[in-house]
Amino acid sequence: MNRIDKKFQELKNKKKPAFIPFITAGDPDLQTTKALILEFEKRGADIIELGIPFSDPIADGPIIQASYYRALVKGMKVAQILDMVSELRNESEIPIVSMVSYSTVFKGGCQAFIEKACKAGLDGLTIPDLPVEENNEIFQVAKEKDFKIVCFIAPTTTDQRKILITQKSQGFLYYISVVGITGVRDKIPDDVLQNIKSLKQITDTPISVGFGVSTPDHAKMIGKAADGVIVGSAIIREVEKYTNEPLEKLVKKVGEFVGELVLGAKG
Repeated sequence: MNRIDKKFQELKNKKKPAFIPFITAGDPDLQTTKALILEFEKRGADIIELGIPFSDPIADGPIIQASYYRALVKGMKVAQILDMVSELRNESEIPIVSMVSYSTVFKGGCQAFIEKACKAGLDGLTIPDLPVEENNEIFQVAKEKDFKIVCFIAPTTTDQRKILITQKSQGFLYYISVVGITGVRDKIPDDVLQNIKSLKQITDTPISVGFGVSTPDHAKMIGKAADGVIVGSAIIREVEKYTNEPLEKLVKKVGEFVGELVLGAKG
């Protein structure tokens, strides 16, 4: 069984939501990325969303855009990221889903990309610039490999497309809580809980919520209704804050912040 499915089944039995921190691979370097993933796991994170830096932001706000830029300036390549994941697998079985541009997947072919990702130890992909209608091959290849392609639903998604997306999404559904790009928000929109409730009426696939989720209180609110809580920009902001500090201090400080978010999400 894929690690993502196994984790959601385990959490369903415990009646707890998954906490899913997002970090950018290679920001500030891959040694730190690996150390942060291991630290997040110790702090109670359930699944890691690992951003593969890309030059043209898709759904990313300024905080994640800046982290991608910092990683790319240092020459970060997909092959190096996969090597890091492969090395990490000697120490951890935490599920990892990578956010990647479809351009990166398309360049060498989706079958080749998924085979390399599986071999390295990734469990799935989120591809924000891939409409579900556009490439059946990638969903079929993923299904054959027990690899997950996680799809997005936004507040503006029509009812007809929601049904199509819920049928296509593998592993979990990524519900975007706000209309717009990623980023730290002071408030989660009031309609999020109702929208999660409505989605649960048309699918049994776990629903995880991201974009704008920034504080332990936000995580607590989302964790009461959704199957997973995703936090990205607020964590990247902490990484940036301590980026010039020694590795141990950066990992400890960011880990403490993630620990607070985990406690919020799980009540």
